[in-house]
Amino acid sequence: MLRFITSRLLQSLLALYLIITATFFMLRFVPGGPFTAEKAVPKEILRNLEAHYGLNQPLSRQYLDYLGRLLHGDFGPSFKYSNRTVNEILADKLPVSLELGAWSLAVALLLGLALGIIAALRRNTWADYLASAVGMTGLSVPTFVIGPLAVLAFAIHLGWFSASGWYLPSDRVLPSLVLGLAYAAPISRLTRGGLLEVLHQDYIRTARAKGASELRVVLKHALRGGLLPVVAYLGPAIAGILTGSFVIETIFQIPGLGREFVTSAFNRDYTLVLGTVILYAALIMALNFLVDVVQAWMNPRVRLE
Repeated sequence: MLRFITSRLLQSLLALYLIITATFFMLRFVPGGPFTAEKAVPKEILRNLEAHYGLNQPLSRQYLDYLGRLLHGDFGPSFKYSNRTVNEILADKLPVSLELGAWSLAVALLLGLALGIIAALRRNTWADYLASAVGMTGLSVPTFVIGPLAVLAFAIHLGWFSASGWYLPSDRVLPSLVLGLAYAAPISRLTRGGLLEVLHQDYIRTARAKGASELRVVLKHALRGGLLPVVAYLGPAIAGILTGSFVIETIFQIPGLGREFVTSAFNRDYTLVLGTVILYAALIMALNFLVDVVQAWMNPRVRLE
């Protein structure tokens, strides 16, 4: 198990380094710059700004300096927000995105697991067909379509929720449901398929023959093996929820890191874009690493791969 964890950890660190390097150089080769605006900046002021932020140095020197600051946990100053560092902006915006992601993941798991278990236990009945219909809807309709429709129906026409903002507890409902529904669908299908496969195993028939109730058979015996596909999917699902928050935060005007990333990309704020990419990549890799460890614990055969 220790060898498995060490191998996965080294792979994650290597992938993170490659992401940092690729993002750094791609940003530098994008046309325009952080001080490019509709109104041209005088050349003397532009030279002073570039000298202040070290952009007049050779690209290799900028890269090494950035890696050196990064090793000390310093993402550098923001080029667009004066007197603010990237660390301060990330600390301000990240909790909002994490809260949105947590609520969305809770919606996806609760709805997806419930529909998948019901569909597996009521195979080829109306309950199974209803769960499949909900799953197909979540898979086929993207969030940038469901989001505006949800705002139109529940915020504008019915007036149950706010159309934008992140101030009241009710402001969490619509964004979390829209984002969570997209991932409840595959979780439902994976739960159904995993449970149907496990429910036909010999040890399940033995448990039933001993007189165990159906609820006990499902919860104690079948669920652990049936949820293995779901656990394997959680890594990509969490990554999708984090990256999908870019769209949701823009639609619902949520002051989170996803919306800030979109703004910083338009502004060519190199350090803020880099900091956001690194933070998201580190979070996604850490969560994928955790999922790999849990999956290896639930299924020892994974450790041998």
